[in-house]
Amino acid sequence: MIRNNHSVKLHRELDNRHIQLIALGGAIGVGLFYGSSATIQMAGPAVLFSYLVGGLVIFTIMRALGEMAVDEPVSGSFSTYANRYLGKFAGFLTGWTYWFMWVIVGMAEITVVGVYVNYWFPDIPQWLTALVVLVFITMINLANVKAFGEFEFWFALIKVVAIIGMILLGLGIIFFGIGNKGQPLGLDNLWTHRGFVPNGIKGILMSLVLVMFSFGGVELVGVTAGEAKNPEKSIPSAINNIVWRILIFYIGALGIMMILYPWNEVGTNGSPFVLIFGKVGIPYASHIINFVVITAALSAFNSGLFSSGRMLYNLSLQNNGPKYFRKLNKNGSPIRGILFSSIFLLVAVVLNYIVPEKVFMYISSVATVAVITSWTIILLTQLKFRQSKTTEEIEKLAFRMPLYPVSTYLALAFLALVIVLMAFIPDMRIALVVAPIWFLILYVGYKVKKRDPNEQSIDNKNIA
Repeated sequence: MIRNNHSVKLHRELDNRHIQLIALGGAIGVGLFYGSSATIQMAGPAVLFSYLVGGLVIFTIMRALGEMAVDEPVSGSFSTYANRYLGKFAGFLTGWTYWFMWVIVGMAEITVVGVYVNYWFPDIPQWLTALVVLVFITMINLANVKAFGEFEFWFALIKVVAIIGMILLGLGIIFFGIGNKGQPLGLDNLWTHRGFVPNGIKGILMSLVLVMFSFGGVELVGVTAGEAKNPEKSIPSAINNIVWRILIFYIGALGIMMILYPWNEVGTNGSPFVLIFGKVGIPYASHIINFVVITAALSAFNSGLFSSGRMLYNLSLQNNGPKYFRKLNKNGSPIRGILFSSIFLLVAVVLNYIVPEKVFMYISSVATVAVITSWTIILLTQLKFRQSKTTEEIEKLAFRMPLYPVSTYLALAFLALVIVLMAFIPDMRIALVVAPIWFLILYVGYKVKKRDPNEQSIDNKNIA
């Protein structure tokens, strides 16, 4: 258990099935349903290669996190590890940047819910939907961690079922001609429209930025370690399964899309998911997918509020945040961290009045830099984590990083490449301006923050 100066503790109530679906839900975002057309337009069918490479890098990052999370399962996850192995400032920067990322993503997600609810009820103000969602998800997170886990389990399951259904229906059309008058479609669309790599290597490279953004959230499984019933079993299982999930849910789904429709037409006539469900005669296809996308957005927002509340709680334990956030309610939830994050998310309700849609694209680019910062810290921390161990201790590690340290350095180089590539995408450039300003603010805040000389930081060894 994670101890603080109160009698209440974070509860280990997340079962293996919760952890598995939380990891899966983290890897499948709204972008797969409606945003995938942007990456396809950049790289054509070769985007499948981009997702494969990005998936391997994500697997490396998650194995680095998993090695530490299984050895030291704590709710603060990589912020705690950074604080311990890279120093106080690294823990401070990681924790606050990760909190900032989820608040930004949360703002976008509750706005997305409002947009899709308007598909059914155009007269309901978007800001009202955002407010209702904010209150509802906040109440779930304040209840207890099991309520969060159940909500995430079922909403992630809806996404999974929708994608598997789309893949199976697509295969039926391709090989058996279902919905196509019995004429199998074949695979020709993958290469007959200017080839498999229509936009060359440049197209593949540019798509990598959006591909990595779509994977943001997979690291959430590390944050759950401190509240998992059996982290030694559930965390390795969830992480090891990430590769086949990416193969099935991203490469499989996008491959089906580009086989059924020429890659340069994907997304021009509405969501590919709606078109596929409609093609085989499923009634109300657009309504089904609209419901799925709403659940995907709610799932992402739920995960974001969970993560931001836990990160503030952990920052307070490290003395990298106000000790005010150490307070847990009787259900073991970090009530003040959750409510503080919710207050910030109220900004999204106001922004629905005044902010044009493009600004959320800019916000997403800032979130991309934030999550890449977190991934980079995870890899750097894992290097220091290993260096701190004796040969005997390394042999005892239950979930060792494969191909260490080569795999770690290759992943770091890849993340550096993604940051460089962002400079070549107009809508992403603003992040390269905002990010240094944010880091400067954190550095100044770290330097000037006043520490209470009587306040004792909780010893890291007692966080277990």
